[in-house]
Amino acid sequence: MEFDRTTTAAAFVVVLAVAGGVSMATPMAATTVLMMVLPSMIVFGLVMLALGVKHGEHRATRR
Repeated sequence: MEFDRTTTAAAFVVVLAVAGGVSMATPMAATTVLMMVLPSMIVFGLVMLALGVKHGEHRATRR
């Protein structure tokens, strides 16, 4: 499977939507989920995506 920018963004949004939906189903207040949990998941996901891309670049250029 070829991961271009569109495929990666779609997968990222789907994972966050599922995780956000599951978090909204918990007994926590909705404001807690929207103001604390979801933003931290977005930041963590972006950091992991950047690290994964750099690791893939390293492995692709390694001999």
